[in-house]
Amino acid sequence: MTSKITYNGELRTTCEHVRSGSTFMTDAPVDNNGLGQAFSPTDTVATGLGSCMITVMGLKAQSLGVDLIDSSVEITKRMASNPRRIAKIEAKLNLPADVSEKHRKILENTANTCPVHYSLHPEIEKVIIFSWER
Repeated sequence: MTSKITYNGELRTTCEHVRSGSTFMTDAPVDNNGLGQAFSPTDTVATGLGSCMITVMGLKAQSLGVDLIDSSVEITKRMASNPRRIAKIEAKLNLPADVSEKHRKILENTANTCPVHYSLHPEIEKVIIFSWER
């Protein structure tokens, strides 16, 4: 088992990672009858894309001798209706300026081929911006 989700009532859940015991809460968004006081389930999907991209970049960066510490990813999720779903995920990766062009290309390709990217439905528009200015 990977995780256990407990419904707490009032459109909230507690999600537990079984192996580590770490937890986080979800809350339905305000536009869907929730309070929006925590990540919504669709927020976690969109955030998972950014987390996966920067994680696999970090793995590749280690083998290239590139330091990505303090890099960040800004995620914006857009919803659609009929049916309600994620329509678009925008990810802006803020990365160090001192990375060579060769390594940038390798790292960008690595990010764009992460497991979550491949797992998302192809109709979800993905706008990925690599900002090598940090």
